[in-house]
Amino acid sequence: MTEPVAKAPALPILIIGAGPAGLFAAELLAKAGHKVQVYDGMASVGRKFLLAGRGGLNLTHSEALAQFKPRYGASQKWVEDWLDGFGPDALRAWAEGLGQPLFVGSSGRVFPRSLKASPLLRAWLQRLAELGVTITTGARWTGFCSNGAAQFTHRDGSIHEHQGSAILLTLGGASWPKLGADGAWTSILSALGVGITPLAASNVGVQSAWTETLKAGFGGAVLKNVEVSLGDARARGDVVITEAGLEGGPIYALSPALRARLGHGSCQIHLDLRPDVETETLAHRLVKAKPGQSISTALKSHVKLAPPAIALMREATGNKLPTTAMGLARLIKTLPIDVSGLAGLDRAISTAGGIGRDSVDARLMLKVLPGVFVAGEMLDWDAPTGGYLLQACFSSAQHAAKGIESWLMERADQS
Repeated sequence: MTEPVAKAPALPILIIGAGPAGLFAAELLAKAGHKVQVYDGMASVGRKFLLAGRGGLNLTHSEALAQFKPRYGASQKWVEDWLDGFGPDALRAWAEGLGQPLFVGSSGRVFPRSLKASPLLRAWLQRLAELGVTITTGARWTGFCSNGAAQFTHRDGSIHEHQGSAILLTLGGASWPKLGADGAWTSILSALGVGITPLAASNVGVQSAWTETLKAGFGGAVLKNVEVSLGDARARGDVVITEAGLEGGPIYALSPALRARLGHGSCQIHLDLRPDVETETLAHRLVKAKPGQSISTALKSHVKLAPPAIALMREATGNKLPTTAMGLARLIKTLPIDVSGLAGLDRAISTAGGIGRDSVDARLMLKVLPGVFVAGEMLDWDAPTGGYLLQACFSSAQHAAKGIESWLMERADQS
């Protein structure tokens, strides 16, 4: 069971955004005795959380913190403060405390045994209701009034103001905007003097100009166990050929490097279609091809390449495959793919950018707006898929909840 944050006098607190970060902060603050009111612009809560659970809700990762923390790259020094307060083991204990048994997959990722988000969310909402948390949906936050109250526009067109002793913003980034996180908050907070790095797609596919032949014949095909490289950055896993380019875990993991490179124009990635076999070994196997055997047949028979992989080799070479065994082997190991850009925010799993570390204090309170705190994907951190995204959302929510408690107690002592 998650330990509640320190006890303080019960005071009304507003949480704007009913994703994982907002709901978790609401739970912690309610356990501490506060009256908590949650507002969300969508008709129901946790829309993106439920979408993430369609393919199996990856809550966190089982690796040790020493390996876990570096996954956050340039934002590690910031995020590790949150992880030290609420790490992967704590998140696993919390989920199991909701009656959701977990298991660790072969990749080390942690999932509910149900492989769904909906059972966990139902149990969670029941717990929040028992704690007295009120949730208002269909209430879109439009800014702050001169008296500090939060202003909302409701689905019927009515406008209401609500005040709280503290406000926590958990409005997400701008990926999958139809699910509620559209990044509209950036213009509101920028106008109030909050420093914000522009939101950008992360954990997203790349765009390549495929021929109609590849699109028609292999759109949706999966390349199993491929290593993708961009300079010194490399990642391994399954890659999907889409009509617009490539998607999949290895592509997503290279998002930071791709964003940096694409900022200067197009770039080229390389695929190793047989990462466990050396170039010389592949060439030796291909030499054994029978006279008159087609190149495609040789690639299938002697190096076990699937048709989508062979099709991509033809695509990359303008259907002019090398005619020597060593030439084919080298192409298999370093298949060049021209990348023109990243897929849009509407297809991104997450976003990079947001409110920077210099804009908040150690408690995640906005420096220019005392009493307004931020958590989750609104903050400027980035991570690959694999459980690291949800973990940081929960961990930052716990950190912000503790920050709210600290700030409220300071104010109580001063009064």
